[in-house]
Amino acid sequence: MQNTTSTPIATDAHYPRAVLFDLLTALLDSWTVWNGAAGSEALGRTWRAEYLRLTYGCGAYEPYEQLVRQAAANTGLPASAPQALEELWDQLPVWSGAKELLVALKPHCKLAVVTNCSRHLGERAASRLGIDWDVVVTSEEAGFYKPDPRPYQLALDHLGVEAKDAAFVAGSGYDLFGTAKMGLRTYWHNRVGLALPAGAPLAEVESPTLDAALAWLQGFSAAGAR
Repeated sequence: MQNTTSTPIATDAHYPRAVLFDLLTALLDSWTVWNGAAGSEALGRTWRAEYLRLTYGCGAYEPYEQLVRQAAANTGLPASAPQALEELWDQLPVWSGAKELLVALKPHCKLAVVTNCSRHLGERAASRLGIDWDVVVTSEEAGFYKPDPRPYQLALDHLGVEAKDAAFVAGSGYDLFGTAKMGLRTYWHNRVGLALPAGAPLAEVESPTLDAALAWLQGFSAAGAR
């Protein structure tokens, strides 16, 4: 695994045909919004961890908002916390470098979102980036939550691109289970320093920022051919 935040920009670009993105952790700072809705970082992290446990445990899609409410109840938060989360949804902060990366990629690659949430909230969150996405796939549409392979495959089917010709930018280490099964080479934007989940494969690149992503994608097909 390469672990870097600064890679020289390739002079001879070999972009993938498509780049798929996790949305709520790779491009958007959903951590801040969850913490704000919960009332503190500690409560927000606990609530989010319980939500992730429920999500990755259920596999087949159950209503996102229902899981968020159940996780809040399981961790002792009032019903006002999930309501506050939805009210703050249109204020999801964009990670530094995210818009610049998308603008740089748009002339060269198809761009897609694969996100674990409802169609309604996924579309609202994707609009925060100000990009004309080629595809936005939510777990509601796919019928399954990541890291089940089906959400990734649905995005590839909509794009008309094979996994070998696409890349994935993850925000959670759990995505690595799914992208490995799909054969999607993966850049893990590990902004908040999450531990690699037990048994998860390594990302091709792991970095606390998106700074190295463009160079990695510019040399994508050349590196893959070696």
